[in-house]
Amino acid sequence: MNRYNQLLDLMESFKPDFEKFYEKGNKSAGTRVRKHMNELKKIAQEIRLEVQDIKNRED
Repeated sequence: MNRYNQLLDLMESFKPDFEKFYEKGNKSAGTRVRKHMNELKKIAQEIRLEVQDIKNRED
């Protein structure tokens, strides 16, 4: 569950920039949101590979 908590913490850290962009229209926050989403994509891919590796070892 460590990876799950890591994702939750990561998403929570993005919240201020999401609010600034979507609620206040702050364009700089939009740039940070895009960077955050790239980071999330990277971690999601790492988790996918980790899950696949664990699944394959168990077979």
